[in-house]
Amino acid sequence: MSTARVKRRVGKYELGRTIGEGTFAKVKFARNTETEEAVAIKILDKEKVLKHKLVEQIKREIATMKLIKHPNVVRLYEVMGSKTKIFIVLEFVTGGELFDKIVNDGRMRESEARKYFHQLINAVDYCHSRGVYHRDLKPENLLLDQFGNLKVSDFGLSALSQQVRDDGLLHTSCGTPNYVAPEVLNDRGYDGATADIWSCGVILFVLLAGYLPFEDDNLMILYNKISSADFTFPPWLSFPAKRLITKILDPNPMTRITMSEILEDEWFKKGYKPPVFEERYDANLDDVESVFKDSEENHVKEEKEDQPTAMNAFELISMSKGLNLGNLFDTEQEFKRETRFTSKCPAKEIINKIEEAARPLGFDIQKKNYKMRLENVKAGRKGNLNIATEIFQVAPSLHMVEVRKAKGDTLEFHKFYKNLSTGLKDVVWKSEDIGGNAAS
Repeated sequence: MSTARVKRRVGKYELGRTIGEGTFAKVKFARNTETEEAVAIKILDKEKVLKHKLVEQIKREIATMKLIKHPNVVRLYEVMGSKTKIFIVLEFVTGGELFDKIVNDGRMRESEARKYFHQLINAVDYCHSRGVYHRDLKPENLLLDQFGNLKVSDFGLSALSQQVRDDGLLHTSCGTPNYVAPEVLNDRGYDGATADIWSCGVILFVLLAGYLPFEDDNLMILYNKISSADFTFPPWLSFPAKRLITKILDPNPMTRITMSEILEDEWFKKGYKPPVFEERYDANLDDVESVFKDSEENHVKEEKEDQPTAMNAFELISMSKGLNLGNLFDTEQEFKRETRFTSKCPAKEIINKIEEAARPLGFDIQKKNYKMRLENVKAGRKGNLNIATEIFQVAPSLHMVEVRKAKGDTLEFHKFYKNLSTGLKDVVWKSEDIGGNAAS
C-alpha cells in the first residue's frame, strides 16, 4: 500500500493507530513482525504508575493475567518496558463492542442475551476464583471476536485507577457511574467481587431492555437512583429474568446474589454449558519483573519517526468489518465514538485545516507530529469534550484521517464532527472509485 517507513516500533511490534485511551493508558493496534499476527498494545506511563504507588499491584495482576487463558477473557501475551513506558501486549479482538449490537439492532431476545450473559459470568467467575477483579465492567470492555463470542477486556488491569487502603477495601471515583455499584460511589470501601456482580446486572438489563436502568443528567439524582436501586422493568421481560436482575441489583452488597447463586438461578441455567478450556500454568513471568527494573538491558528498543504512520493493507483490512473496505468510508457513522475520512492533501495541510475549523468551535489545540488533541474549553454533559485526531498514510498521495472521541459525551462528539466537516469540505476526498461513500 505504501513504501513509507512505519512511524513507531517497539521491539518486534510495529505500532499503528490508537484504538482506545484512558487516564493511565492508551491502546494501539500493532503487528508482530515475526508472525504477522495482529495484537493490541496497552501503553502505560511509568511515572503515573510510580506516583500512585501501583507497581506491586500491577506486577501481581499482570502476572495473574498471564496465567489466565479463558475463552471469554482477552489474552495477555507479554509485557515489555522502556525507560518511561510499560507495554502490555494483548489479543486483538476484531468484532467490535457487544453494545454496538444494541445500538444498531436494539434490545435482544432473552435467549440471545442469556448466551452473552453466560459468557460474561463465565469470565468474571473464573477471574474472581483467581483473585482478579475487574472493578470497571462497562460497554467499552465487552468485545466480540470474529465468531461472535464475548471477550472481556482489561480484566485485572482496571486496577490502574483504583487504590487499596489500609482497611483492605478498594476506593475509587468512577468516570462511568451508570454501571457502578452503590457501595463504590459512597467511597466507604467495597468488595471487588460483589461490585463486579452489580455491573453484570446492569449489563444484563441493557441487553434485555435496550436502555440503562439508571440514567439522569443530574449526577446527584443518578447516584440516588443507584443507591436505592430505583429502576423500572420494561413490560416484555419474563418473570424469571426480572427476578434474577432484582437479586443482582440489590443495593446492599451483603445480601446481593453471589456468583454461585447466579449459576444455580432458574433463568440463568436454561441452556447453560460450562466453558471447556485448558488451564494455563506454563507462562513465563520473567518479563513482569524486568519491566520495572531501570537497567538498560531490560528496556525494549523504541524507534520513532516524524512522519505520518504508514498504514499497510493488513491494518487497513483489520479496521473494516467483514473485510469490506467500503465500510472504512461509510457515511453511516452515527452513534460511533470515532469516524474517518480520506484526503489527497498533504498531511501538514490537513493539520492546518483541522486547526482552522476547530478553533472557532471553542477548542484548545495541541499538536505533536501528525496527531492532534482538541479540548473544548467549556464543560459539556460529561465534562470537557476531548477529540483525538491522527493522520495515516495509506498511499504516497492518499491519507486517512481518524477523528476519535477521547473523553466526553458521544452525542456532543457527533455534533462537533458535523460542524468540523463543514470546514473541511476542501480537504475531504470524494471518489466514485469507492462507491461514493467517502465520509463527509
